[in-house]
Amino acid sequence: MARIYQTTYMGEAHIRVAIVSRGDADLLVHRVSSWGSAKGDARWFITRDKQDASCWIFVTSLGMADLKICFVDSQGEAGWQKESRYKGRFT
Repeated sequence: MARIYQTTYMGEAHIRVAIVSRGDADLLVHRVSSWGSAKGDARWFITRDKQDASCWIFVTSLGMADLKICFVDSQGEAGWQKESRYKGRFT
């Protein structure tokens, strides 16, 4: 399950992400509204509780990012666009 917490401190993040356009993204992400719908790396449930999260992210500039993401409206569109060492890190 991809339960994501967005931290405000870069030092405590597991992964630094940049939000980019669809064509530049490594990962297309669909935001879901329940824990049960969060599956794999690409369907994220965003939580406000650190202890509930499987991964902590920090949104940063493109130059500082480990990973480039783009949010999409459809679950069918969500998924990896490029090979990445971060596959499997969100679950």
